[in-house]
Amino acid sequence: MSASRRLLTPGPGVPGGADRLLPGLATAAVAMACAFLIHWLVPVLPAMTLAVVLGVLAANLPATGVWTAGRARPGLDFAGKHLMRGGIVLLGLKVSVMDVLGLGWLALLLIAAVVAAGFGGTYLISRLFRLPPVTSLLVATGFSICGASAIGAMAAVRRIRHVDTVLPVALVTLCGTLAIGVMPLLVHPLQLSAPVFGAWIGASVHDVGQVVATAQTAGTAALGIAVVVKLTRVLLLAPVVAIAGAHQRLTAKPGPGVDGKAKLPPVVPLFVLGFVAMVGLRSTGWLPAGWLGAGAALQDILLGAALFGLGSAVRIRVLLHTGGRALLAALMSWLLIALLGLAAALLIAA
Repeated sequence: MSASRRLLTPGPGVPGGADRLLPGLATAAVAMACAFLIHWLVPVLPAMTLAVVLGVLAANLPATGVWTAGRARPGLDFAGKHLMRGGIVLLGLKVSVMDVLGLGWLALLLIAAVVAAGFGGTYLISRLFRLPPVTSLLVATGFSICGASAIGAMAAVRRIRHVDTVLPVALVTLCGTLAIGVMPLLVHPLQLSAPVFGAWIGASVHDVGQVVATAQTAGTAALGIAVVVKLTRVLLLAPVVAIAGAHQRLTAKPGPGVDGKAKLPPVVPLFVLGFVAMVGLRSTGWLPAGWLGAGAALQDILLGAALFGLGSAVRIRVLLHTGGRALLAALMSWLLIALLGLAAALLIAA
């Protein structure tokens, strides 16, 4: 019996096998509470980054490693896959088309060019370091668009195994965390104004939380433009995933459907359509601030639990043996996107 079918097999006394999921989901909930507490105490540390770090620690400490690899594993895998998709849907509530259009057409073209060049360049670098095509695709998606959320979306549309997303998520989290410490140190040597620095961060840093943590070091002027530029990159998630889905549909062999007929993969998964719908809803301006705040909080909880689930699958010993080339490729890709983002920022904020 496959892992997915075992996951859905009803357990004793609990419909739908929820007894198999509850230990892992409860573990993720406790971890998220710890991540939010640490973020509250040390605001410069994004809660999403902390979720991945706590997951990695839980997987590699002797006291918790057996638990995350054993009884908690089904629920953690469920979080890493399905809660991630729910978080991506709610991510759309942060993106307003009006805010994006307010940047102007030149800025939009520059941001799209950074995403396209970053995607292609990162994929090429990954392949030059002999990373598998699947890993290269996920790394390129995460680095160029919006971190782990983009990796989850691409993995779904390309039908990539959950286990194959673990290394790309670890790499994008590592480099995003590196940006928080390194990029603010470059403001004075590069003589960057606050708007230019903010645009650079928005065009270069991977996760939304990491963008906020990095840009706020230069004040509100930097933070404001950083968030808008970053959310413009997030908006590009939908067309990129749609293109990947169309390619998958053209090249994939049809699989058997429920009725025995051939079934092709969808061009765009339902959760990506949900993301687009949330962008449209946010752009109408109908939702009050309270609803938007609640949506943002729920999105953080879902994505945080998903990232903890993914982090809990990372084994440091295996990563050290197999991830050396991947780490070098990620660092070179991070440098490439930082240079592309800086060039675009100088033009956007000129």
